[in-house]
Amino acid sequence: MSDSVTSPPLLVPAPSQQPISHLQQRRIDEAVAEIAQTADLHPGVIIVANLLIDRVEYMSKRGLHELRTTLDELRALGPGYWEKYFNPADAADLLPKVYAMIQNPDPWASVSIFQQVRSAPDGSYVWHLSATRVLLRDESTGQPLLLVTSSVPIDPLHHVTHKVSRLLEENNFLRLNGRRFATLSRRERDVLRLVALGHSAPEIADELNISEQTAATHRRNVRQKLEASTAFELSQYARAFDLI
Repeated sequence: MSDSVTSPPLLVPAPSQQPISHLQQRRIDEAVAEIAQTADLHPGVIIVANLLIDRVEYMSKRGLHELRTTLDELRALGPGYWEKYFNPADAADLLPKVYAMIQNPDPWASVSIFQQVRSAPDGSYVWHLSATRVLLRDESTGQPLLLVTSSVPIDPLHHVTHKVSRLLEENNFLRLNGRRFATLSRRERDVLRLVALGHSAPEIADELNISEQTAATHRRNVRQKLEASTAFELSQYARAFDLI
Protein backbone atom coordinates (compact mmCIF):
# COMPACT_ATOMS: atom_id res chain seq x y z
CA MET A 1 0.00 0.00 0.00
CA SER A 2 3.04 2.27 0.32
CA ASP A 3 5.23 3.61 -2.43
CA SER A 4 8.53 1.77 -2.67
CA VAL A 5 11.53 3.41 -1.05
CA THR A 6 14.25 4.17 -3.57
CA SER A 7 17.95 4.06 -2.88
CA PRO A 8 19.27 7.14 -1.10
CA PRO A 9 20.83 9.83 -3.26
CA LEU A 10 24.56 10.33 -3.10
CA LEU A 11 25.74 12.58 -0.30
CA VAL A 12 27.65 14.38 -3.04
CA PRO A 13 25.94 14.16 -6.46
CA ALA A 14 28.23 12.74 -9.14
CA PRO A 15 28.40 16.03 -11.16
CA SER A 16 29.66 17.82 -8.03
CA GLN A 17 32.46 15.35 -7.33
CA GLN A 18 35.89 16.55 -8.35
CA PRO A 19 39.57 15.60 -8.19
CA ILE A 20 41.37 16.33 -4.95
CA SER A 21 44.28 18.72 -5.18
CA HIS A 22 47.58 17.95 -3.47
CA LEU A 23 46.94 20.72 -0.93
CA GLN A 24 43.44 19.45 -0.17
CA GLN A 25 44.72 15.89 0.24
CA ARG A 26 47.43 17.04 2.62
CA ARG A 27 44.92 18.93 4.77
CA ILE A 28 42.53 15.96 4.68
CA ASP A 29 45.28 13.59 5.79
CA GLU A 30 46.26 15.94 8.61
CA ALA A 31 42.67 16.33 9.83
CA VAL A 32 42.04 12.58 9.75
CA ALA A 33 45.29 11.86 11.59
CA GLU A 34 44.31 14.33 14.31
CA ILE A 35 40.89 12.73 14.74
CA ALA A 36 42.36 9.22 14.74
CA GLN A 37 44.64 10.00 17.67
CA THR A 38 41.75 10.02 20.14
CA ALA A 39 38.84 8.46 18.21
CA ASP A 40 38.99 5.14 20.03
CA LEU A 41 38.72 6.89 23.40
CA HIS A 42 35.18 8.06 22.63
CA PRO A 43 32.18 5.97 23.74
CA GLY A 44 30.68 5.94 20.24
CA VAL A 45 31.88 5.40 16.67
CA ILE A 46 33.72 8.20 14.90
CA ILE A 47 33.33 8.45 11.11
CA VAL A 48 34.95 10.94 8.75
CA ALA A 49 33.30 11.31 5.33
CA ASN A 50 35.13 12.76 2.34
CA LEU A 51 32.69 15.08 0.53
CA LEU A 52 34.85 15.53 -2.56
CA ILE A 53 34.58 11.91 -3.63
CA ASP A 54 31.72 10.72 -1.41
CA ARG A 55 33.37 7.97 0.59
CA VAL A 56 34.32 7.08 4.14
CA GLU A 57 37.77 8.46 4.81
CA TYR A 58 38.12 7.12 8.35
CA MET A 59 36.20 5.05 10.90
CA SER A 60 37.26 4.24 14.44
CA LYS A 61 38.01 0.65 15.46
CA ARG A 62 34.69 0.15 17.23
CA GLY A 63 32.79 1.00 14.04
CA LEU A 64 34.88 -1.33 11.91
CA HIS A 65 34.29 -4.06 14.48
CA GLU A 66 30.53 -3.51 14.53
CA LEU A 67 30.30 -3.55 10.73
CA ARG A 68 32.73 -6.50 10.52
CA THR A 69 34.77 -4.77 7.83
CA THR A 70 38.02 -2.88 7.24
CA LEU A 71 38.74 0.72 6.37
CA ASP A 72 40.08 -0.31 2.96
CA GLU A 73 36.81 -2.13 2.23
CA LEU A 74 34.75 0.89 3.28
CA ARG A 75 36.79 3.23 1.13
CA ALA A 76 36.41 0.88 -1.84
CA LEU A 77 32.62 1.03 -1.48
CA GLY A 78 32.59 4.74 -2.22
CA PRO A 79 29.00 6.04 -2.12
CA GLY A 80 27.81 2.43 -1.93
CA TYR A 81 28.63 2.61 1.78
CA TRP A 82 25.44 4.58 2.49
CA GLU A 83 23.23 2.09 0.69
CA LYS A 84 24.88 -0.98 2.20
CA TYR A 85 24.76 0.02 5.84
CA PHE A 86 21.89 2.51 6.24
CA ASN A 87 18.14 2.33 5.89
CA PRO A 88 17.28 4.40 2.77
CA ALA A 89 14.10 5.61 4.46
CA ASP A 90 16.26 7.65 6.86
CA ALA A 91 17.92 9.53 4.00
CA ALA A 92 14.79 11.58 3.35
CA ASP A 93 15.20 13.19 6.78
CA LEU A 94 18.98 13.17 7.08
CA LEU A 95 20.19 14.53 3.74
CA PRO A 96 18.24 17.83 3.72
CA LYS A 97 19.49 18.52 7.24
CA VAL A 98 23.08 17.77 6.21
CA TYR A 99 22.82 20.00 3.15
CA ALA A 100 21.41 22.86 5.25
CA MET A 101 24.14 22.43 7.86
CA ILE A 102 26.85 22.52 5.20
CA GLN A 103 25.54 25.90 4.02
CA ASN A 104 25.49 27.30 7.54
CA PRO A 105 28.48 29.64 8.13
CA ASP A 106 28.47 28.83 11.85
CA PRO A 107 31.59 26.64 12.33
CA TRP A 108 29.86 24.77 15.17
CA ALA A 109 26.67 24.01 13.25
CA SER A 110 25.68 20.37 13.53
CA VAL A 111 22.77 18.02 12.93
CA SER A 112 21.65 15.07 15.01
CA ILE A 113 19.41 12.22 13.96
CA PHE A 114 18.20 8.80 14.98
CA GLN A 115 19.18 6.42 12.20
CA GLN A 116 19.17 2.70 11.50
CA VAL A 117 22.53 1.07 10.86
CA ARG A 118 22.84 -2.45 9.45
CA SER A 119 25.26 -3.62 12.11
CA ALA A 120 23.51 -6.52 13.85
CA PRO A 121 25.11 -9.96 13.34
CA ASP A 122 22.02 -11.15 11.46
CA GLY A 123 22.17 -8.17 9.09
CA SER A 124 19.26 -6.31 10.66
CA TYR A 125 19.25 -2.65 11.64
CA VAL A 126 20.33 -1.21 14.99
CA TRP A 127 19.16 2.23 16.07
CA HIS A 128 21.90 4.82 16.59
CA LEU A 129 21.93 8.44 17.70
CA SER A 130 24.34 10.31 15.43
CA ALA A 131 25.62 13.88 15.36
CA THR A 132 27.43 15.35 12.34
CA ARG A 133 29.30 18.56 11.61
CA VAL A 134 31.77 19.91 9.06
CA LEU A 135 35.29 18.96 10.07
CA LEU A 136 37.26 20.66 7.33
CA ARG A 137 36.61 23.29 4.65
CA ASP A 138 38.73 24.47 1.75
CA GLU A 139 40.60 27.57 2.91
CA SER A 140 40.09 29.52 -0.31
CA THR A 141 36.54 28.61 -1.31
CA GLY A 142 34.92 27.57 1.97
CA GLN A 143 33.83 24.35 0.28
CA PRO A 144 33.26 21.55 2.83
CA LEU A 145 35.84 18.79 2.46
CA LEU A 146 35.16 16.50 5.42
CA LEU A 147 32.25 15.70 7.70
CA VAL A 148 32.78 14.10 11.09
CA THR A 149 30.09 12.02 12.76
CA SER A 150 29.83 10.57 16.23
CA SER A 151 27.38 7.66 16.41
CA VAL A 152 26.23 5.78 19.51
CA PRO A 153 24.05 2.62 19.45
CA ILE A 154 20.88 2.85 21.52
CA ASP A 155 20.11 0.15 24.05
CA PRO A 156 17.35 -1.89 22.36
CA LEU A 157 15.80 -2.65 25.75
CA HIS A 158 15.44 1.02 26.65
CA HIS A 159 11.85 2.29 26.40
CA VAL A 160 13.00 5.35 24.42
CA THR A 161 14.16 3.09 21.58
CA HIS A 162 10.65 1.76 21.04
CA LYS A 163 9.15 5.25 21.14
CA VAL A 164 11.71 6.59 18.66
CA SER A 165 11.13 3.62 16.39
CA ARG A 166 7.38 4.26 16.34
CA LEU A 167 7.85 7.97 15.69
CA LEU A 168 10.25 7.41 12.81
CA GLU A 169 8.05 4.75 11.28
CA GLU A 170 5.14 7.18 11.46
CA ASN A 171 7.25 9.91 9.90
CA ASN A 172 8.18 7.64 7.01
CA PHE A 173 4.52 6.70 6.61
CA LEU A 174 3.58 10.39 6.41
CA ARG A 175 6.20 11.05 3.77
CA LEU A 176 5.33 8.04 1.65
CA ASN A 177 1.55 8.43 1.82
CA GLY A 178 1.00 12.16 2.11
CA ARG A 179 -0.09 12.54 -1.51
CA ARG A 180 -2.70 9.82 -1.17
CA PHE A 181 -4.09 11.32 2.01
CA ALA A 182 -4.26 14.75 0.36
CA THR A 183 -6.78 13.40 -2.18
CA LEU A 184 -9.39 12.90 0.55
CA SER A 185 -12.10 15.49 0.92
CA ARG A 186 -12.90 16.94 4.34
CA ARG A 187 -15.95 14.70 4.60
CA GLU A 188 -13.92 11.64 3.63
CA ARG A 189 -11.42 12.47 6.37
CA ASP A 190 -14.29 12.63 8.85
CA VAL A 191 -15.40 9.20 7.66
CA LEU A 192 -11.84 7.84 7.90
CA ARG A 193 -11.60 9.00 11.51
CA LEU A 194 -14.84 7.27 12.43
CA VAL A 195 -13.92 4.08 10.56
CA ALA A 196 -10.61 4.00 12.44
CA LEU A 197 -12.56 4.31 15.69
CA GLY A 198 -14.55 1.22 14.75
CA HIS A 199 -17.85 2.85 13.75
CA SER A 200 -20.17 1.06 11.34
CA ALA A 201 -21.84 2.71 8.33
CA PRO A 202 -25.11 3.36 10.26
CA GLU A 203 -23.14 4.87 13.14
CA ILE A 204 -21.13 7.05 10.74
CA ALA A 205 -24.33 8.20 9.08
CA ASP A 206 -25.82 9.15 12.44
CA GLU A 207 -22.65 10.93 13.60
CA LEU A 208 -22.29 12.99 10.42
CA ASN A 209 -26.00 13.47 9.80
CA ILE A 210 -25.87 11.81 6.37
CA SER A 211 -27.66 8.84 4.85
CA GLU A 212 -26.35 5.34 5.43
CA GLN A 213 -25.86 4.93 1.67
CA THR A 214 -23.78 8.11 1.53
CA ALA A 215 -21.70 6.93 4.48
CA ALA A 216 -21.06 3.61 2.76
CA THR A 217 -20.07 5.44 -0.46
CA HIS A 218 -17.64 7.67 1.41
CA ARG A 219 -16.13 4.68 3.16
CA ARG A 220 -15.66 2.88 -0.16
CA ASN A 221 -14.08 5.98 -1.73
CA VAL A 222 -11.68 6.35 1.19
CA ARG A 223 -10.48 2.77 0.80
CA GLN A 224 -9.99 3.22 -2.95
CA LYS A 225 -8.12 6.53 -2.68
CA LEU A 226 -5.83 5.25 0.07
CA GLU A 227 -5.48 1.82 -1.54
CA ALA A 228 -6.22 0.38 1.89
CA SER A 229 -8.03 -2.93 2.17
CA THR A 230 -8.00 -3.53 5.93
CA ALA A 231 -9.12 -1.70 9.05
CA PHE A 232 -5.51 -1.71 10.28
CA GLU A 233 -4.29 0.15 7.19
CA LEU A 234 -7.04 2.74 7.58
CA SER A 235 -6.15 3.19 11.25
CA GLN A 236 -2.52 3.78 10.23
CA TYR A 237 -3.61 6.74 8.16
CA ALA A 238 -5.87 8.07 10.90
CA ARG A 239 -3.10 7.91 13.51
CA ALA A 240 -0.33 9.24 11.28
CA PHE A 241 -2.38 12.22 10.11
CA ASP A 242 -3.68 13.05 13.61
CA LEU A 243 -7.32 12.15 13.04
CA ILE A 244 -7.43 10.07 16.21
